[in-house]
Amino acid sequence: MQFVCRVGTSEGHILEDVFEAANEATLRKQLSQRGYHLFDIRRRGPVGRLRLPSRSRATSRISPRALTVFNQELAALIRSGLPMLQALDLMLPRQRDPVFHDTLRDVRDRVKSGQDLSTAIAAFGEMFPPLYAATLKAGERSGEMEQVLRRFVRYLQLVTETRKRIVSALVYPAVLVGMSVALIAVMMIWVMPRFTEFFSSLRVELPLLTRITMGLSIFVKDNFIFLFAGVFVLVLLAVRMSRSEAGRDTLSRLQLRIPLLGSIFHRLALSEFCRSLATLLSGGIPIISGLEVAVGAVSNAHFRKRLEPVIDSVREGQSLAASLEEIGIGSDIVVDMVEVGEATGSLDVMLSDVSDFLDEEVETNLQRLLSLLEPVMLVLMGIIVATLLISVYLPLFSLLGQVGS
Repeated sequence: MQFVCRVGTSEGHILEDVFEAANEATLRKQLSQRGYHLFDIRRRGPVGRLRLPSRSRATSRISPRALTVFNQELAALIRSGLPMLQALDLMLPRQRDPVFHDTLRDVRDRVKSGQDLSTAIAAFGEMFPPLYAATLKAGERSGEMEQVLRRFVRYLQLVTETRKRIVSALVYPAVLVGMSVALIAVMMIWVMPRFTEFFSSLRVELPLLTRITMGLSIFVKDNFIFLFAGVFVLVLLAVRMSRSEAGRDTLSRLQLRIPLLGSIFHRLALSEFCRSLATLLSGGIPIISGLEVAVGAVSNAHFRKRLEPVIDSVREGQSLAASLEEIGIGSDIVVDMVEVGEATGSLDVMLSDVSDFLDEEVETNLQRLLSLLEPVMLVLMGIIVATLLISVYLPLFSLLGQVGS
């Protein structure tokens, strides 16, 4: 016996699903055991068994690269005239990733039972980007699924390229910081304590700088395990905070307030919003629905929370430009370009141009910051190493002066 149900997950998602049970009472018990909250249930005729996504898969995410390849192939098959169900059947054996393979099999079963592809994708919550299901729905409504898929592929490629450029720019500073920390750690834990034993055997009065560095090195050596454990605990606390709504909001707020880097993170979040909204509007999604999805697609939780009032303002009849200006979006040029896009009827094109402009600003500011940071790090590392060496040689110079006199 099959039932159609609307359920809520522990992560806060509402899903509509079809699955089998002996009777309604058994079904309610099974849903309760799985941690789902039942909102609505109705009987359905037998059309095949569908499954709710398991908790292990619900916490996974499909990689952007795998999703890009999948949509490129799906667009090509649709262009050749294949029905959606047949295209999914052909692509299923080609998936090597086990999580994506199992997910795609469930999606195929849902489409086979009569669900739209967008509804089947939305049932898997955060496994897919929130923009994806809305984009597919736009293609289903307009009948231009191939064009919509290719726009989404272009969106994924642009986002991936931006992230790759940022990661590539950060590789050299990260390596430099790692080598600096490793060098200082070796000197403090292994080199300096040996000089401490040597100076103790000479029984000479040590200069203040030498006493400070020697005491610090002994403290680090004796408490290395506790210091390492403290850092490890801080990392665990940060990870745990990132899993709660309040923790994510706190961490994202701190992220936006980091000196020099905060403005870069702000522009990244604003670019995510503009590019997502541009992709949705170009696919024919109404602006209110597009705003709801685009705001949810912003990765920074604090910035996402700031954008939420824009949805209500636009719903009440206010323009998007005025709504963004009202919340203090932090970029006058973005507001101006959005206003021009609304006036000319080309808001999707203007939002796409805005996101390109913001991405270029992010890259330029990041390169400028790194060009300033690298020499500062080198100078700072040189000062630390020089201080350690001077603290070692000062007693030797004093000892040689005493011998000479």
